Amino acid sequence: MSPFVITILLSSLGLGTTLTFMSSHWLLAWMGLEINTLAILPLMAQHHHPRAVEATTKYFLAQAAAAATILFASTINAWATGEWNINCLSHPVATTMTMMALALKVGLAPTHFWMPSVMQGLDLLTGLIMATWQKLAPFALIIQMAQFTYPQLLSVLGLLSVLVGGWGGLNQTQLRKILAYSSIAHLGWMIIIAQFKPQLTILALMTYIIMTSAMFLTFKTLHTTKINTLAMAWTKTPLITATTALALLSLGGLPPLTGFMPKWLILQELTTQGLPLTATIMALSALLSLYFYLRLCYSMTLTTSPNVNNSSTPWRMQNTQTTLPLAIFMAATLLLLPITPLAQALTN
Repeated sequence: MSPFVITILLSSLGLGTTLTFMSSHWLLAWMGLEINTLAILPLMAQHHHPRAVEATTKYFLAQAAAAATILFASTINAWATGEWNINCLSHPVATTMTMMALALKVGLAPTHFWMPSVMQGLDLLTGLIMATWQKLAPFALIIQMAQFTYPQLLSVLGLLSVLVGGWGGLNQTQLRKILAYSSIAHLGWMIIIAQFKPQLTILALMTYIIMTSAMFLTFKTLHTTKINTLAMAWTKTPLITATTALALLSLGGLPPLTGFMPKWLILQELTTQGLPLTATIMALSALLSLYFYLRLCYSMTLTTSPNVNNSSTPWRMQNTQTTLPLAIFMAATLLLLPITPLAQALTN
């Protein structure tokens, strides 16, 4: 694909997200979401592989259905209340339909079915955009709507997402599918706290973007998309293998790594709001995700892949990839826990 075309598409992605961020009118917000969707479709199908075309088609159908539902729900609200303002969404049917459409946009359970198969059909850089940037615009609307939505709906979406994200990733061998189920589980943590403290949702989203970016850039550097090839990485890049294992533990939410911070603060806020049962279920559900992260760590660092004696030291080609973004995201993934007091001060 021409660099000029890629520049236009990436600029359109930025334009769509910025338009949704800045809009207070439902039609402008819907337009920003549509620009986002239309800009990423050519990036998804650029390799002309059958699986990429299938993933692009699935993504287009899911996003088109969600966008049509958002437009229909906002029209119902405008007909009932005379207001197109996002903060004036008061009709109960319109509120529920819009929240479910936004859940379909980002891939929250039970509307998550398109997410793993779409991620599996993409290359790693496009998958990185799908897992990070494409979440920003819908979450801007979710955070604005959380105060008007039924709390039970948000709680059910959050608990289902954490459970589905944990159970779904247990038997996967493809790294992109594992990261897709990881995304579903992390989205559950973000959505369940949006009704009480939206600042924590933003903190969890930013932390998730940092950790997921580190993982995608690592897999791109290692040229790997499956567990069995990941298991051979220690002979080529032992330092990256060690930091990747720590990054996986950070995704699982283990201290003293960065991923522990949002989970800790979210559980603390849930117990403060008088929801100890919900906090307990969330904490126990996180163990499911932690299991398949530990499975990846075990494959990478504690096993020796089957090979002959002379293949343990592979031919070392000159790496021409830029590793600065990977270094920045990996350092942030591992070392940001000490700023927790600052994060607490910003979210209070």
